Amino acid sequence: MKLNMLKSKIHRVTVTHAELDYEGSCAIDQTLMEKANILPFEQLHIYNVANGERFTTYAITAPRGSGTIGVNGAAAHKASTGDLLIICTYAEMEATEAEHFNPALVYVDQHNTITHTSHGHLAAI
Repeated sequence: MKLNMLKSKIHRVTVTHAELDYEGSCAIDQTLMEKANILPFEQLHIYNVANGERFTTYAITAPRGSGTIGVNGAAAHKASTGDLLIICTYAEMEATEAEHFNPALVYVDQHNTITHTSHGHLAAI
């Protein structure tokens, strides 16, 4: 049996810009992408904490250290500058692999600077 498991999460990033007149995608600071194990053009599931919107797009790389989180194209209708987002990726794997898999979890401050990371252990609420 195959399971669809959380592969990575960037928790509560702040949208730095939303650009409707763009081809599409979500631009993410390269450092955040690397820490979250997200590849360019990988599918993203985005959850908007500010308005409850949920949407799917793909990742593109923004300059390293820029703090950029840019929501582009049609998705710009679902997020505005200043909104908080949770960005997730998922991977399909066999149940036996899933038992030992640990997702990359990245937590940031209000400037999208990494405060800490975890591999499979959710932060206490």
